[in-house]
Amino acid sequence: MKTLTKTNFNFKGQNKVYYGKVRDVYFLENDTLIMITTDRISAFDVILPQGIPYKGQVLNQITEHFLDSVSDIVPVWKKACPDPNVMIGIKCEPYPVEIIIRKYITGSLWRLYKEGVRNVCGIKLPDNLKENQEFEEPILTPTTKAQIGHDENISRDDIIKQKLIPEEEYQQIEEYAFKLFERGSKIASERGLILVDTKYEFGKYNGKIYLIDEVHTPDSSRFFIKEEYETRFKNNQPQKQLSKEFVREWLMQQGFKGEPGQVPPTMPEDFIEEVSNKYIQLYEYITGKKFNKLETDNIEERIFKNIENYLNS
Repeated sequence: MKTLTKTNFNFKGQNKVYYGKVRDVYFLENDTLIMITTDRISAFDVILPQGIPYKGQVLNQITEHFLDSVSDIVPVWKKACPDPNVMIGIKCEPYPVEIIIRKYITGSLWRLYKEGVRNVCGIKLPDNLKENQEFEEPILTPTTKAQIGHDENISRDDIIKQKLIPEEEYQQIEEYAFKLFERGSKIASERGLILVDTKYEFGKYNGKIYLIDEVHTPDSSRFFIKEEYETRFKNNQPQKQLSKEFVREWLMQQGFKGEPGQVPPTMPEDFIEEVSNKYIQLYEYITGKKFNKLETDNIEERIFKNIENYLNS
């Protein structure tokens, strides 16, 4: 099955292109930005060699769903989605920090905790926590946005001290983030899920803070199955989760952790199909809608045509 792993378009008024780990971003005149979500998948900040069928469509449509559901909380960058893989919106100046909110200790935070780390981003963690245990209140663990290599944890004080974000703006971003997490958790709960942790990115345009990039997708968030959580936690069983953490776990089983000099392993076809199905499953869980698998034979042609039609309208 064909996947979208690369784009090379040229739109009217285009002045720059940025190729991210998953998204190809086209910058146009008049502060317009076209974000094309590909089927690339990354883990440990490394792009894996194969694409995942329908992954880009899933991520883009989940983001559209959530941006629409939180636009009363914070201004959002989205203007339109002329194609299932495409979002067009306002070109904001991104803040150089990612805002990560966690309600449970799992994933990378649990790996640090097991190594004995008890202070993360200026937050002191208690002793004797168990994997996947719920915190009394969500905690905020920001990271710097590395252009190359891994993102690094950073405290609120250091963000302000290093003048990465002005204090007043950072306070507003924190307030937005907790409200977004509360809304995301409520929507997830209504769909039988627990929003475990998530990443938010913000930008600025004309002096106003906007929510940018993806929101509450399996690439930026982790979800547990609500009805199974307590039983699995009490019995020290792994949580059934809908996120790409299982991809990281598979990679670690192959001895890959994104360390310098390591080459990511090739994923077998049956595993790629499993990953694709999990992404689709989460889309249907979180939106309550049936996923519509679009034809992928002429995906680049379809995307270009739909964007051109929007820009000309």
